[in-house]
Amino acid sequence: MSLPPQLKPSSLQSHHRTIASRRILPSSTCSTSSSLPSSSLSAGRPGRRCARALGGGRQLVVRCASVGPSEVVPASSSIGGGGASSDMAGKGGASVRVKAVATVKVTVGGFLDGLRPSRTMDDVKDLIGRSMELELVSAELDAKTGKEKPTIKSYAHKVADNDLHVVTYEADFNVPAGFGPVGAVLVANEHGTEMFLEDVKVVTAGGNSDVIRCDSWLPPKSGDAKRVFFANKPYLPGQTPPGLQGYRKNDLAKKRGDGTGQRKATDRVYDYDVYNDLGSGEELGAAGARPVLGGNKQFPYPRRCRTGRPRSTKDPQSETRSGDVYVPRDEAFSEEKNVQFSVKTLQSVLHAAVPAVQSTLIDPNQGFPSFFVIDKLFEDGVELPRAEDLGFLRAAVPRLLEFLRDGPGDKVLLFDAPANVQKDKFAWLRDEEFARETLAGINPYAIELVKEFPLKSKLDPAVYGPAESAITAELLEAQMGHTMTVAEAVKSKRLFMLDFHDLFLPYVHKIRALQHTTMYGSRTIMFLTDDGTLRLLAIELTRPASPTMPQWRQVFTSSTDTTKSWLWRMAKSHVRAHDAGHHELVTHWLRTHCAVEPYILAANRQLSEMHPIYQLLRPHFRYTMRINALARSALINGGGIIELTFSPQRYAMELSSVAYDKLWRFDMEALPADLVRRGMAEEDPTAEHGLKLAIKDYPFANDGLLIWDAIKGWVQAYVSSYYPNNASVTGDAELQAFWTEVRTEGHGDKKDAPWWPKLDTPESLAHTLTTIIWVAAAHHAAVNFGQYDFGGYFPNRPSIARTNMPVEEPVDAAAFEKFLDNPDQALRECFPSQVQATLVMAVLDVLSSHSPDEEYLGGMETAPWGYDTAVQAAYLRFNEQLKAVEGIIDGRNKNRKLKNRCGAGIVPYQLMKPFSQPGVTGKGIPNSTSI
Repeated sequence: MSLPPQLKPSSLQSHHRTIASRRILPSSTCSTSSSLPSSSLSAGRPGRRCARALGGGRQLVVRCASVGPSEVVPASSSIGGGGASSDMAGKGGASVRVKAVATVKVTVGGFLDGLRPSRTMDDVKDLIGRSMELELVSAELDAKTGKEKPTIKSYAHKVADNDLHVVTYEADFNVPAGFGPVGAVLVANEHGTEMFLEDVKVVTAGGNSDVIRCDSWLPPKSGDAKRVFFANKPYLPGQTPPGLQGYRKNDLAKKRGDGTGQRKATDRVYDYDVYNDLGSGEELGAAGARPVLGGNKQFPYPRRCRTGRPRSTKDPQSETRSGDVYVPRDEAFSEEKNVQFSVKTLQSVLHAAVPAVQSTLIDPNQGFPSFFVIDKLFEDGVELPRAEDLGFLRAAVPRLLEFLRDGPGDKVLLFDAPANVQKDKFAWLRDEEFARETLAGINPYAIELVKEFPLKSKLDPAVYGPAESAITAELLEAQMGHTMTVAEAVKSKRLFMLDFHDLFLPYVHKIRALQHTTMYGSRTIMFLTDDGTLRLLAIELTRPASPTMPQWRQVFTSSTDTTKSWLWRMAKSHVRAHDAGHHELVTHWLRTHCAVEPYILAANRQLSEMHPIYQLLRPHFRYTMRINALARSALINGGGIIELTFSPQRYAMELSSVAYDKLWRFDMEALPADLVRRGMAEEDPTAEHGLKLAIKDYPFANDGLLIWDAIKGWVQAYVSSYYPNNASVTGDAELQAFWTEVRTEGHGDKKDAPWWPKLDTPESLAHTLTTIIWVAAAHHAAVNFGQYDFGGYFPNRPSIARTNMPVEEPVDAAAFEKFLDNPDQALRECFPSQVQATLVMAVLDVLSSHSPDEEYLGGMETAPWGYDTAVQAAYLRFNEQLKAVEGIIDGRNKNRKLKNRCGAGIVPYQLMKPFSQPGVTGKGIPNSTSI
């Protein structure tokens, strides 16, 4: 990279403050992070220290470590040939003196070894200057031989170790005349432990300098000895300087797996595998086994990263679940992220354990004795148990317990009150809030327009019963107060529904065969009123026929009759549990975690790190593979949290496979296409965003389209800078290999689908990239960060329904009498148990938290490198547009005419606000699916 004018690095500032503040620096200033909190633990990938900020005009302010005084580098000093520094051809044939300064991140000691050189042998190597070897790579070929020029080697010696954050090494080179521009550096770590290399600054005798970003782990000497880091100018494959072409190909080859071998923690190998590691049959036999997802017609699924763990002896098709789950080394959490995640997880596990310990529960299925006890979780807290009372948690949390006991909340743990409880404690009882959350809650992807009536199932009626719904026109018209006919309501686009009928119905009897859970197929109908809000009309619950019982289905409505009113509340709880399962398994896990991992694998296998599209996408892949690996370890695995706390239990992941088979298609993952598919919008070139919404006050769609357009504008500008015509797209071998592999490998079970877009024009490329970025960033934020706000108080969003409707035939007379005598208790018994509820609350608290080192969509931490002023200007516009979106959203949330987002006790819709502070905030769009 050649740095633009007005580069003025200055003094160091705290890393923690830099990350937390997220401020855009004025162009006349520049700050550098310095140190992590001393409590940080050594694990994962350190947070990016070099954050870039665009200032006014066309200046690029760079925040990164400076070694000694830094000078302004005029743009004219850069080499058009794409080297990392000025041309090394000396005057009159003389060699040129060049210095390379390598900045190594120091990780803090704790549970893992720190990276500060401390062992005797490493100290000796530092003293004699052999702890790191650097090689300069020319971007040119030798004119005489036509081959790569020999590299210029030098050992680096440590020159600074007085900063808690970094250690710097310097190497001196005598570069012969005619060497040409430096296009890359090769780095070998000679230490016995891995180290994190942030950047290498190449400085010529004349003071000109260029910084080569690295941001990568270097394995110890026994590992992949030499790593290549390219100059910070992106190149399409056909434009690669000739001296770098071999290095480009070889580096990509090293990252590709061949489907064999067991992976080590220090590897950076990307390879595909099916989901064959969810079961625990090795330990629990048949009860712990789970089917393989992906690679078969019964359970199609996206691919995950291959770990190479050995196969199970009891189930040869499945992988053993021993040890940590491998992800390529640079996909790991940063040190700061790891600390936040680990401590937050322990605290939340403790939250979930305390109620169980305090009530001395023997039966994990015991429900809450009253709503008062539920409220106590937020109002009074619970006393901390002694460590010896924690049972299976005893070894994990004693240090944390002591830490908490020393804090201000001595001996008491409190769940923070979720936002909806703070606003309106009884909102969960209101039909209006139920309907509002379909538009402004955490699953705004489920609601759809009723396009035809009567409603009909697509399932085989010979197996599942009559296809036509029991919801009649007469019933709906009565609920609408006979203001219009159903035909008129359908024609005027006034009827909407949540349809969980066909997805869940085939699994009803399988799920009911399990203990302490139940399932129905369900349809919920809503009416769009004149004030733009939705009114609940009816809920249909269906149990399909079985060999011993006929089909049962019943339609429930709100009523002034007390018995019907309580049945209505129970029916709503069942639908909420269905929506919670659909949200977690389909809208959240499948569409934003699982389906994104193939993009990451294919990009790292087929796109060089110097490819402009790799550089565009890389920030949107941050942490995703690691969080997915953790999910396979404890959330979605057999016996994991999802199976323990959600209605489908052991069939949860099977259901997500069914949803992938029937519902997922890449061309519908774009927000506009998704809205049109669900009937929530229709294309209209004269309307804002080119879409006319079926519900004008649809907070997710209203705000989401602002974000979509901002991403689209940025990506189009970026793509146009590198792809001037169709031939430049179709002729990009790496790009085409990437997209081919996404389709045929990563999503191989759908490789023959006709709807896959072709990358044959700059426009189709930009739309495809916009879709990927939208899903990884905004789609995920919309369905993730509000989970605690809306689901933390579980009566509003129970994850499981445990009991059947009291009127389900054949009616259990005793159970029905019990319901009539105490309907409040019957409802609570339908809710999750104490253990399930508190565990879900704890997990949602973790998943809804923003890390202190988060990088946000359009934030200056990930502003593009390089001196392409058009790209820099486009990103600045992107940033400014997103800041303007925040103001628009704030204005909408104060507009009393928008009743779905503003009113007494209503939680404002902030999930599409681009930026956030750390913690559980219910706003902020991280670049990636990072939690």
